[in-house]
Amino acid sequence: MRHAMRLQMLKTQLSEVQVMRPIGRISAAHGNVLTVSGMNDVAKIGDRVLVSRQSGDTLSAEVVQLSQADATIMPDGPVEGVALGDRVILDGQNTIAPNDSWLGRIIDPDGQPLDGQKLSRGLVKRPLKCAPPAAATRRPLGARMDTGHVVFDTMLPIVKGQRIGLFAGSGVGKSSLMGQLAKRMSADIVVIAMIGERGREVRQFVDDVLGPDGLARSIVIAATSDQSPLLRRRCAWTAMAVAEHFRDEGKSVLLLADSVTRFAEAHREVAVAAGEAPVLRGFPASTSHLIMSLCERAGPGGPNQGEISAVFSVLVAGSDMDEPIADILRGVLDGHVVLDRNIAERGRFPAVDVLRSVSRSLPAAASDTENGTIAQVRKHLSVYTQNQMMISAGLYTQGSDAEIDAAIQAWPHLDKAMAHVHVQGCAHSFDQLGLALRRAGSPNANGLRR
Repeated sequence: MRHAMRLQMLKTQLSEVQVMRPIGRISAAHGNVLTVSGMNDVAKIGDRVLVSRQSGDTLSAEVVQLSQADATIMPDGPVEGVALGDRVILDGQNTIAPNDSWLGRIIDPDGQPLDGQKLSRGLVKRPLKCAPPAAATRRPLGARMDTGHVVFDTMLPIVKGQRIGLFAGSGVGKSSLMGQLAKRMSADIVVIAMIGERGREVRQFVDDVLGPDGLARSIVIAATSDQSPLLRRRCAWTAMAVAEHFRDEGKSVLLLADSVTRFAEAHREVAVAAGEAPVLRGFPASTSHLIMSLCERAGPGGPNQGEISAVFSVLVAGSDMDEPIADILRGVLDGHVVLDRNIAERGRFPAVDVLRSVSRSLPAAASDTENGTIAQVRKHLSVYTQNQMMISAGLYTQGSDAEIDAAIQAWPHLDKAMAHVHVQGCAHSFDQLGLALRRAGSPNANGLRR
């Protein structure tokens, strides 16, 4: 079986060998953008090209603009050493060929290994950008997924095929939470896109946050912050294509993309270089469609397919939930989770602001009893938050309002329950929530199990 697979892989590689390829020449260079003459009649937007520098090395690039006279390309690396007249070879569309041996590996957006070990290719090449499953044949959202966190298993459930946004500023535990979800969430395969991440944090995330157990069922695609905006943008598309490969095999896939903000920023650099105006608060108009088309590829598959459950993180400076990227994502996803800096600063992790977060899998993802419990918890948290300043200042007199008294009694128990991490499943999470309500003297805290 192994020899037959190797023979098939060799046949596939031989079939991809091109005897003749179109060649152009560098005719102009403006900053990080190069103009190529001689291939505008055969090149297509998004095609990969190879620039042969006079030093003898090769620089990969992508076609970003076409005209009747020439083609505009943007390199994947620094343009130093490129000269007028250098040969440019058309290499075709960007594709990826994943297989099961990629599990436990760290790769770049072009499918090359970053962990120093040999990486085998699959038998079938996939385009990085493709259409989502047909809307009329997609399956509905599936069953609730165990996450290991009480707050997600109860108040903000995630179901199979759901796409949620994780909105957070820097330093509030976003990466740690995503690593915990990668280790604990019930899925067959985990695909992690680290888009524009700091170089030192890639290894740190894999070793310390994800750990050996988490990495064993994961594929990490990384493009660091110092790399070309083309590679940073391609990182998200590669991760989605890898997730689609396993979804088409009938597997349940968890996709973690960190972050969509850096994906959009990379696209802004490419789009502006190609001549598009930054009209959407500094972003080009094509950003909305770019994000929507990426997110729409996740979700439930069609008949005989699995699903891609996705968590897309968003960097929100100053907790501005109305900035363009956050606003676009809120409208296209099946829920959003807000991490609050004030909660993180008082030491409660994950620092989820339950009242500002929404899961659109509710109420269908919970029983009537569980939905009643969720509503009761939200009421206690809402009443306490609305009166927190008065309570903290000592201006509230106990007994003045029964709802405020109940909220004061329930709040510390509920706050502690939201930080509870476990391995027992969703039923245990509702048990923890019920225990918090009983300790607070709530009369409706029993019968929480399905």
